[in-house]
Amino acid sequence: MALLKKWSIPPLAALLLLLSIVPTGSKVVDSMSQCAEFLLNGTPPNVPGILEGGNILDQNRYKPICQTFLDIRRFVTLYDTENKIPVFSASKYIGTNGKRPEDIWQIEPQRGFDKGHLFPCSYAPTVDHKKSTFTLTNVVPQNGPFNKGRWSKMESCIKCVLDKYCINSNKIKEGFLVIGAQPGNNIISNKVNVPSMLWSAFCCYSHSEKRWLASAHWGQNIDGETYLQTKTLAELHSELST
Repeated sequence: MALLKKWSIPPLAALLLLLSIVPTGSKVVDSMSQCAEFLLNGTPPNVPGILEGGNILDQNRYKPICQTFLDIRRFVTLYDTENKIPVFSASKYIGTNGKRPEDIWQIEPQRGFDKGHLFPCSYAPTVDHKKSTFTLTNVVPQNGPFNKGRWSKMESCIKCVLDKYCINSNKIKEGFLVIGAQPGNNIISNKVNVPSMLWSAFCCYSHSEKRWLASAHWGQNIDGETYLQTKTLAELHSELST
């Protein structure tokens, strides 16, 4: 996720205003089950204190969004209306094609932060899918060196694993991804929370390995180490529970 030259977060009177920044046609829905095609076995991830057993614990605060572009659903986001950042975005990985679109943001830069995609443009399968990731409900204020350094390296490594090993018994490339952010203590313009940590997880069935593959990564949203350690999904759940 390279630095986007135009970055800011406009006044947010309502979540619908965010959805209107780019013409996605995205829909706020009542339940994660309404966007279940992007989740392994249609089952939402467990995010302690937010989404447990498939249920959103505070439905007034957390809103599921079926991210839609040109009348086609592309991925799903759970959005935190209080912190004004996504909790996570999730999607099915089926391979990639096409180049990154030109910078389509039409808003002023916010000094000091990149506009960090959760579901990355580089994981999207087509140009239209890539364009759909350029919505403010899929991005968080991300430390620049973290975004372009160890986070970007991790994204590239996971993409290589997905492309090489995540081919199912029907010889179809298929993996499931969930990428999220944990709120921090800092606030920038328009009361937008700066996450303290970003996290990423994937799983897939590998026909060549004849087993399920899964891993997780996370890192503090600051300058730091040169790489992110590979962890298990259980370790990620434990980290999010603290």
